[in-house]
Amino acid sequence: MATLQPQTTRLSNLQMELLKLYSYNVSDEELTDIRRLLAEYFAQKIDDEMNGLWVDQGWSEETIEGWKTEHLRSPSA
Repeated sequence: MATLQPQTTRLSNLQMELLKLYSYNVSDEELTDIRRLLAEYFAQKIDDEMNGLWVDQGWSEETIEGWKTEHLRSPSA
């Protein structure tokens, strides 16, 4: 008979930091503000990454226009 081994799961540094916040009781308005802050933070990170890709890849408006007409799907069998 096989024995079950406990599975250890490591939490990320972000998860650990967020766990510290659980001891605080916040209002619905504060919770909404926190969600907005997190969303804005990660949206900014995405914007920064995309701006870097534009520079690194040499993308331009013409690149975007070209993507509009590309056919990336493989033909049906």
